[in-house]
Amino acid sequence: MNAREAAALIASAVDDRAGTWADIGAGDGTFTRALAELLGPGSRVYAVDNDAKAMRGLAEWAARAKANVIPVVADFTAPFHLPGLGGQLLDGIVAANALHFVRNPSGVLARLGERVRPGGRVVVIEYDRRRASRWVPYPIDSDRLPGLAAHAGLTPPTITATRPSLYGGAIYVAGMDRLGSRGASVSRVSLAQQPSDEGSEEEVG
Repeated sequence: MNAREAAALIASAVDDRAGTWADIGAGDGTFTRALAELLGPGSRVYAVDNDAKAMRGLAEWAARAKANVIPVVADFTAPFHLPGLGGQLLDGIVAANALHFVRNPSGVLARLGERVRPGGRVVVIEYDRRRASRWVPYPIDSDRLPGLAAHAGLTPPTITATRPSLYGGAIYVAGMDRLGSRGASVSRVSLAQQPSDEGSEEEVG
């Protein structure tokens, strides 16, 4: 899957919600590029992955493309820092083929959801009807996601897209919003104050 195909796959789930997003478990950056395309030039995308080489490659692409993409080398299952964000919350996150590497996705999704502002978007891309394997060690079928979402303080998931997988089963895209009071003390990120150059699985199809 290339970035254009990824953008088409997640477009309905992202739902034209510009702002500051993070691509969790970004890998080689296919969905990072897709997000940058969908969100437009006024937005910002953090790419989070523990593969330093992949993040260097993504940084080089961002410089060439003049994209407001900030690669971050980090393990998304543990606490991590997003440079330039301070204590502010994200407008959305994408976790594409990332959670199925986690034995306890419920706790990880809950911690990730806490980094999103109330009303912000959480998009999950996973495999449905897929047997466990070394590439997908802990599959997350679509019928399991509502329970994970409830535990994470997210709205019930809406499946916005599916496509057959070359490796068995199907890929699905689910969109959820973070629950919580919009009147809470939450600061949105001011993109104008942030420079653009601050410093998954590969089997998709």
